[in-house]
Amino acid sequence: MPRAIDTPPYMDLLPDAAGPTLRRLELFARSKKRGSINGRHQSPHKGSSVEFAEHREYTPGDDLRNLDWRVFAKNDRHYIRQYVEETNLRCTVVLDASGSMAYAGEEAAPIRGRRASKFEYARHLAAALAYLTVGQRDACGLVTFDTAVREHIRPASKPGQIRLLLEALHGTGPGGDTGVADALHEVAARLPPRGLVVLVSDLFDDPEATAAALHHFGFRKHELVVVHVMAEEELRFPFARFSEFRDLEPAGPPMQVDPSTVRAEYLERVGRFIDRIESTCGRLRADYLPANTSEPYLDVLSEYLARRR
Repeated sequence: MPRAIDTPPYMDLLPDAAGPTLRRLELFARSKKRGSINGRHQSPHKGSSVEFAEHREYTPGDDLRNLDWRVFAKNDRHYIRQYVEETNLRCTVVLDASGSMAYAGEEAAPIRGRRASKFEYARHLAAALAYLTVGQRDACGLVTFDTAVREHIRPASKPGQIRLLLEALHGTGPGGDTGVADALHEVAARLPPRGLVVLVSDLFDDPEATAAALHHFGFRKHELVVVHVMAEEELRFPFARFSEFRDLEPAGPPMQVDPSTVRAEYLERVGRFIDRIESTCGRLRADYLPANTSEPYLDVLSEYLARRR
C-alpha cells in the first residue's frame, strides 16, 4: 500500500493499522528488572506492591501501616511486611547490520510488496518491538552493529522515543563484515545491568566466540532473547542446478558451484551451528527464537509473545 504524502517515510517500518495490531501484544519481563518509574515488571528492590516479599523486624521510624498484626498476635513481636516493587522494563534491541543480512531468498515473505532480505525482515521486527515496548510505557533503546557498534540509542520511554528509534532504523542499511562476538562484548559492557536485551541477527560468526559473547550478557544479569534470522534457502539449501554463489562479507567475485557436491556437508555444518547457538541459549536460560524469513514477521513475533506470557 502506498504511503500517504504527509506520512514520514520511517512509518513504513510499521505494519498498516499498527496500533490495533500491536496493542494486542504485550512484552513482559521474566526476571527482576531495574527501571526508573513504577510499572508492571518485578524489581530487585523491595517497595510497595500487591505481591508480598518477606517480613523484617520493626525499627523506629517504619510506617506503622505496614505492621503485620497477625504476626504480632501470635508472637507478641512487631514485624513489617515488605512487598516486591514493580518497575518499568528497560529493553534494548540489538540489530545486526552486517553484509550477510542483505541476503533475500526467493521464498522470503513479502514486506511492502517485495521479497524481504534478512535485514529488512529484522528491521521491521525490531520496529514492531520498539513500538510495542514504548507503547506500553516501558523504555526501549537500539544498538546497530556490524564489526563494531554503529549506533547506540539509550532506552527511554519519553513520547519522542519511538520516532527516534524508527528514524534510526530507517536510516540503517546492511554493509561491512560480521563481527558478532566483538560487537556483542562491546554492547554488554556498555549497557547497565538487569535489562532485557533482544538480539536480532543471523549470527554468522564463529559460534564459539558468539557463545562467549552471549555469556557476557548473562554475567551482567540481563534477560536475553536471541532472534535468529535465517532465510529458507540457508536452512534447506534447495539448489539443484549448477549455481552462482557470492560472498556478501565482503562482496567478492561470484563462484560457480555444483550444489549436489556440497549439500550434505553444508547442511551438517548449519545444523551444528544452530545447535551450538540454541544450546548456549539453553544454558543461559535465554529465549531462542528462530525466525525464518519465509514466515511473516508479525506471526513469528505474536506466537513468541503468546508463549512467553
